[in-house]
Amino acid sequence: MEMLIDSHSHFDASEFDPDRDATLARARAAGVDRQVVPAVAAASWPRLREVCARDGGLFPAYGLHPMYLAEHQPAHLDELRQWIERERPVAVGECGLDFFVEGLDADDQQHYFDGQLQLAREFDLPVIVHARRAVDAVIASFKRVGGLRGVVHSFSGSPEQARQLWHLGFLIGLGGPVTYERANRLRTLVRSMPLDFLLLETDAPDQPDAGIRGQRNEPARLAVVRDVIAGLRDIAPEELARATTQNAERLFGLPPVVRD
Repeated sequence: MEMLIDSHSHFDASEFDPDRDATLARARAAGVDRQVVPAVAAASWPRLREVCARDGGLFPAYGLHPMYLAEHQPAHLDELRQWIERERPVAVGECGLDFFVEGLDADDQQHYFDGQLQLAREFDLPVIVHARRAVDAVIASFKRVGGLRGVVHSFSGSPEQARQLWHLGFLIGLGGPVTYERANRLRTLVRSMPLDFLLLETDAPDQPDAGIRGQRNEPARLAVVRDVIAGLRDIAPEELARATTQNAERLFGLPPVVRD
């Protein structure tokens, strides 16, 4: 079985407190042997570090999520620099822009996003980016800062926006939403996009796939995402797993797993 990397899992979330070990075991049984776990706010960084330290297959990223804008303070960007220097995460994030949720000041979002992009460039780390109804603004930010790489997770933009991201060296992450039959634009994109720019993700505990609609998502469900996308592309699931695993290893600097 080709192993999988969940490129975006909030495995430190409290939803997993009752059964985190069992959830991890189910993920391994489903072939998901590694997870990238991005942060959302400074207050969550110590807990995220603790959760990831328990298992060698969990890789932390530290950042300030735009939906948690009310929790962020200007000093947190300086603290983030210190965390990056000390902890050496695999990425900066989750960061980005959200123009869907009401009440999130666009200028404040941009301030924190730009600050994190600058840190990613300075430390030569990829960024894990949230872009909801904000893909054009995110692309403009990438161009303005320059010298960046990363992934726009849970991509929901147009094919042209995807092409712009690939041209800038960014990958797109796809998960549960692509498993819904009515997700026509996503499904059309995934049928023909270059595999070199695709990452698989769950965004667990959020964004459940069509088979567990309305339930808690978990990393083991990445196998469902793999199978749906492989079916849309008319390729073997093993081929898709191999390609996306290599993409994640390359982007995040993860060592390949040597197996017997």
